[in-house]
Amino acid sequence: MSDRTIVVSDVHLGAVPEENERSFLAFLAEAPRWGDDLLINGDLFDFWFEYKRVVPRGYMGVLAGLRALVEDGMAIRFVGGNHDAWGGSFLRDEIGLEVLEGPVVTDVGRRRAYVAHGDGLGGADWGYRALKTLTRSTFGRTLFRWIHPDVGVPLARIASRTEQVHVSGPEADGARAEPLAAYAAGVLAERNDLDLVVLGHAHRPELTEVEKNRFYLNSGDWVHHGSFAVVSADEIRLERFEG
Repeated sequence: MSDRTIVVSDVHLGAVPEENERSFLAFLAEAPRWGDDLLINGDLFDFWFEYKRVVPRGYMGVLAGLRALVEDGMAIRFVGGNHDAWGGSFLRDEIGLEVLEGPVVTDVGRRRAYVAHGDGLGGADWGYRALKTLTRSTFGRTLFRWIHPDVGVPLARIASRTEQVHVSGPEADGARAEPLAAYAAGVLAERNDLDLVVLGHAHRPELTEVEKNRFYLNSGDWVHHGSFAVVSADEIRLERFEG
């Protein structure tokens, strides 16, 4: 169990400007001064899919940065989001990440936490929930593997809305943020064993004390905010990386 956990989500590599990626690489290089382990809570990549012998190109700088942190002794947990839920043996065996399928209850900075990316939670979007069930199933993954990567990867990037989100600005974040905050409060009300609910997906940094010493945390994104969180037994704080 680590004393200080860094939490980050929604970097959307592959769909953000080059300066965003450079900033995130600089953040990874400085990560040991912020915490002892790293929790990536979904959508690190704007698209990620592991075929049996192929992974998407274009992410080698960040993958090398993550691998360097692992080699230096930092544990890194990766919870897939709606853009990169298909992480598998490459991220686990070649990069050294612990790949988790959320929602999951785990320790974050010595606090008992419910962790999920947040897609499909906090609303009645039944169409998206049905699609999520299909795309994350063994059957859905098998179907996608039958599509040649030169066709499947561009199709997935066309379906992504991240570039539009980047252009629209941070004011568009509220539509996702408010339902997720209500969802987190509901989880804490139902689960007395939890100290913390950690979500992403909303792209808006948020830290709310729902009940005394029980919190909802959203680390924000690297599309607009360059934000992350640091969680320990003594404090929870949101930070903005200025590098």
